[in-house]
Amino acid sequence: MLHRHARAACAAFAAVGALVLAGLPGTASADPAAVAAPSAADTLGVGKASPELLRAMQRDLGVTGQQARVRLANEAEAGAVAGLLQNALGRDFAGAWVQGGDSGTLTVATTDAADVPSIESKGARALVVPHTLRQLDTALAKLDRAAAATVATDVPVRFVNVRTNQVTLQALHTAAGNALVAAAGVDPSLVRTEKSAQQPRPLYDIRGGDAYYMNGSGRCSVGFAVTKGAQQGFATAGHCGRPGTTTSGYNQVAQGSFQASTFPGRDTAWVAANSNWTSTPYVKGSSGNVQVTGSTQAAVGASVCRSGSTTGWHCGTIQQHNTSVTYPEGTISGVTRTSVCAEPGDSGGSFISGSQAQGVTSGGSGNCSSGGTTFYQPINPLLQGYALTLKTTSDDPGPGPGEPGGTWAVGTVYATGAQVTYGGTTYRCLQGHQAQEGWAPPNVPALWQAV
Repeated sequence: MLHRHARAACAAFAAVGALVLAGLPGTASADPAAVAAPSAADTLGVGKASPELLRAMQRDLGVTGQQARVRLANEAEAGAVAGLLQNALGRDFAGAWVQGGDSGTLTVATTDAADVPSIESKGARALVVPHTLRQLDTALAKLDRAAAATVATDVPVRFVNVRTNQVTLQALHTAAGNALVAAAGVDPSLVRTEKSAQQPRPLYDIRGGDAYYMNGSGRCSVGFAVTKGAQQGFATAGHCGRPGTTTSGYNQVAQGSFQASTFPGRDTAWVAANSNWTSTPYVKGSSGNVQVTGSTQAAVGASVCRSGSTTGWHCGTIQQHNTSVTYPEGTISGVTRTSVCAEPGDSGGSFISGSQAQGVTSGGSGNCSSGGTTFYQPINPLLQGYALTLKTTSDDPGPGPGEPGGTWAVGTVYATGAQVTYGGTTYRCLQGHQAQEGWAPPNVPALWQAV
């Protein structure tokens, strides 16, 4: 583990160059009198992306400010289309990802060639592959069980790689990967072993990215401000503390204590703050605050930025979701692998794509001088597991009294494919998120599809 022992609104978005995906929910009608539904970029607050975040994207991704805005818009639209197609393809679905300097190409994989016209009709590139995403997820689960039984630190990273349509094992030596596949009883054609010297470890060390101290010594970083009823607090990494561990803030003032923590298995925790601290819907930048407007999960290939108390802002891309990592202390599953760097003390800190919260920093390898790989614990399962509500900003007051109801509810975490009712209509979720005020299904076609 890396444990730090030390005392130590942006301009309106211009849509020029944004990805055009035929049939995207919310696309304007040809009738000029019709009122267009909000685009995915509008729903996810792309136009509110902080100048701080845009500058970090320019530095770390080698893009201009305008290219960063276009990229965020393309990623928002692509996520909506990918969710629509995942629901439509059902068991045939084999993953989706964006690529290109502006994230202008969405690829959707399927195991059935008959799905190609449907995929291409939505403006996406179709790829026919042999294995479904469900098969790959099942294989990864078997490998994880085998790794847990043997504490397989010589095969520390395992993930579903939708680009290659295989489960990738990153092992210190090939023989270790082969032995794990045999022990798990997994079909070798589903797996690819890569030799890697990386040995991830937790990045030990109420605004996202701020430092906090555990029991007056070790340091970690705030992930995202949350509430639980009237209680203020924040989400962070489980390896930073156990229930009852006391915390002090970046200013060394008494702050609160850990209420729940899971590590290994997951890397989740939340801290309840005392009455001197108030949750705010921001993440710390190097010279200002970055707004948090929701928690819609970004696609593989999308840009993502991280804030931590050691290294501040750094950006990269999402490489894989559903990754398993074996640290010396044990295995955690369901994390996301990124190309963003991090260092000791950044643990627990915020990962954000545009204005959408993605997760809290778990661990990784490398550093911010030579580059590295960092894993984050996705925020939505954390919120759901502890019944927390993400603190967000919104210009929309939400549904007024008397608007139709149903099973949809603010604060609920919905996964892709989940179904709700609202106003007498049934809707299917397109992208995982925690429901916010103003995000009722009819209002956000980037997140919900009527069925």
